[in-house]
Amino acid sequence: MSDADLANLSDKLMLTTVVMYVVALAAYAVDLGFGRRRAAAEATEKPEAKVLVGASGAATAATGETADEDEDAAGDAAEGERPQVDWVRLAIFMSVLGWAAHLGVMVSRGLAASRWPWGNMYEFLTAIAFAAVTAFLFVMYRYRARFLGAFVMLAAVIALGVANIWLYDSVGPVTPALNSYWIAIHVSAAIVATGAFTVAGAATILYLLKARAESRGTAADGGVLSRIPSAESLDRLAMRVTMFAFPIWTAAIVMGAIWADQAWGRYWGWDPKEVWSFVTWIIYAAYLHARATAGWKGRKAAVLSLIAFAALMFNFFGVNYMFSGLHSYA
Repeated sequence: MSDADLANLSDKLMLTTVVMYVVALAAYAVDLGFGRRRAAAEATEKPEAKVLVGASGAATAATGETADEDEDAAGDAAEGERPQVDWVRLAIFMSVLGWAAHLGVMVSRGLAASRWPWGNMYEFLTAIAFAAVTAFLFVMYRYRARFLGAFVMLAAVIALGVANIWLYDSVGPVTPALNSYWIAIHVSAAIVATGAFTVAGAATILYLLKARAESRGTAADGGVLSRIPSAESLDRLAMRVTMFAFPIWTAAIVMGAIWADQAWGRYWGWDPKEVWSFVTWIIYAAYLHARATAGWKGRKAAVLSLIAFAALMFNFFGVNYMFSGLHSYA
């Protein structure tokens, strides 16, 4: 295939990806909003059978809402109702197909341009959305966290919509500063960390909503919040994902400094992108440090985590459009 054909294939796969993510989003939303918990679980909870496995492999008790809803189908079928697992399977199936098409978007665009496919804002935002979906699929498999699906898919659809409507750029060469093997290392690390931080941010927002409902005694009123794990479980999940992403973000900053020395002759120049990347690092470091040493958890830790995520988003959108700098994205 010619470069033009590969570029056209990438654009078509992008449309396919968005459609699949929208269908997955709708299926996750239906499952979250109308899925039934197993009747036996509501009558007699067995915490030892419903666990949220930690990053270290240790099992920690969770609420009945964290049980795999595949088991819900048995209870529903016994009552003569349509098994809700159909929505779950559709959501997961479309998520995986969309993920594969999303991967094809980047691979075909990279082949068309003969470079790594994150040399402009369109490609960078596309890659971040891919990283967020990848992180969600892993968390869903590892922690049975399907309840995050609707929120992560919504973020991915919005990101891809923004990329295609306002940021689209035709396939072409990158600036000389980006024509380096460091783009495959530094930028890739930043993309992976941002995708994981997005999943942690979604879990943190859900934590705040769930904690508020629990404090008001409305967490088990049969609404959407009754179908997600307890606030404590969401708090732990957000911390674990952040602990995974933080070292990668740290490595991205360090590798960026090394690349800056090779490209511009200095490790650090107080460029706006460098400053806000470091500000984001400081806030996330404060969040993890406060949890580890001061025993912070709950609302205080969640607010600090969201401030860090806001700094991360400003670093990507605000810095790129409000300030000028040496980085090509600015």
